[in-house]
Amino acid sequence: MVFQKPDGMCDGGDLDCGSGLLLIIKKSMDPLEPGQLLEVRSRERTVADDLPAWCRMVEHEFLGFEKHEQHTSYYVRKGGSSGSVEEDLEAARGYQWSVRVREAQGLSAKVFSRNHTLTAGQPAEFSQKVDAPSAIDYLLTSLGSCLVVGFKAHASKRHIVIDEMEITLKGKLENILYHMELEDHGSPKVEEITGIFYVTSPNDESELEDVWRTTIERSPIYQTLLPSVSINLKFQVIL
Repeated sequence: MVFQKPDGMCDGGDLDCGSGLLLIIKKSMDPLEPGQLLEVRSRERTVADDLPAWCRMVEHEFLGFEKHEQHTSYYVRKGGSSGSVEEDLEAARGYQWSVRVREAQGLSAKVFSRNHTLTAGQPAEFSQKVDAPSAIDYLLTSLGSCLVVGFKAHASKRHIVIDEMEITLKGKLENILYHMELEDHGSPKVEEITGIFYVTSPNDESELEDVWRTTIERSPIYQTLLPSVSINLKFQVIL
């Protein structure tokens, strides 16, 4: 199928419809008049299923797609009943994440997070082999995944190619013996997090460093921990 020249274009990179792509689309769609055409470029395969469903819900017309070497172009004709971008942005600002945590067998807990179930062990256990990750493990996991996936998303928006990424993190409590009631001084808080973020890419190192700065500046977990925890992360490009 041959599509007419679009009246607008947006590029979602690797974002899916649940991680901000729809807000990008709505922001690009807002200046268009009903009946005009928007081209949505994406490299995320789930968009092929999710975007037509969203179009039906908000009464835009999904016209089809074209596959290219580096991306797929989706074509959407603007309808007349879509809500405003401001309403969607305000809804996003007020969104609240929710989990349920129940006690489980032994010293563990069962965590229910949307369509996933996780098992958590003791708050701070330092054995090499455990039945389930501790709360400290999950804290480091939360930070590490926030940075890795965040870096990938910000790089995607800039059309930066990432070959591989990995972060190693270590966390230290001020005094774990206080948590264990073996001493009565100090604090059980996380005192320090150190780590190295490795990335390989054909892009210039300066571009990658700019993405890294953006990633930590806009990371919910990093910025939440930063006021109370000493965080020392090294960014390293592997050539």
